[in-house]
Amino acid sequence: MAQVLRNKNLATRFQIMVEIAANQPNVQQKDIARRIGITSQAVSEYMSKLEKDGWINSDGRSRYRITKEGVNWVLGALRELQQYSSLAEKALTNVVTWAAIAAIDLAKEQKISLVMKEGLLYATDFSGKGACGITAREAKKGEDVGITDIEDIVELEIGRVVILEVPDIQSGGSKHANLKKIQSEMDKVKLVGAIGVEAVIALRKLKIEPDYIYGVTPAAIEAMRSGLSFAIVCTSGETPLVLQRLAEENINYKVIDARIRRSSG
Repeated sequence: MAQVLRNKNLATRFQIMVEIAANQPNVQQKDIARRIGITSQAVSEYMSKLEKDGWINSDGRSRYRITKEGVNWVLGALRELQQYSSLAEKALTNVVTWAAIAAIDLAKEQKISLVMKEGLLYATDFSGKGACGITAREAKKGEDVGITDIEDIVELEIGRVVILEVPDIQSGGSKHANLKKIQSEMDKVKLVGAIGVEAVIALRKLKIEPDYIYGVTPAAIEAMRSGLSFAIVCTSGETPLVLQRLAEENINYKVIDARIRRSSG
């Protein structure tokens, strides 16, 4: 097991070092304390020890940087964590049964290949490349089937998220939405979500009923990670919250202004 998982002191040092690296040189101890769940006093004590050990240095109040020695230690700990993660993943894969859809008629204990289609996992003829596994029972085409002894990683093309910003009611609502811009994106995505009544009505004017009107942003994140493209049509007032959530999840997105600007004259 990786040392940082065996030793609480090392685990805390590792977390603090990562936080410093992410925010240097302006590092606020209270922010680190909040993010990793310990007191500011504890963070201060750890940072004093890290500086004494030569893993970080300070050139003034709240200004810290990781030293070369500190970087080398963090990288070493990361390698250990990655190795242990791979070992854990392999161990779990060997005991867990995953559900897939039978793309063809399958026999019990048949070796198959696994592929993703439109966000769902399918078991098909063994191709000799990519992810594969063994069927837990026989299954007819279209049925769900358990897959064990999975090897390799299922190839997955990451989807895209596009945000189409429409006016809120104070700015004219759906009457001032650029329907042509919205329509041009609809053929490029698999799923559509609407945030705000104005967004729902703009889509309905195009004879499109949104797939989601609740939990839209989480749905978009899951869809993208499953290889599906997703359009979020939302009012301008909701856009900042959507962008913040996507940024927190490290999701790539594109924003399109689908508002018709009213003439100031």
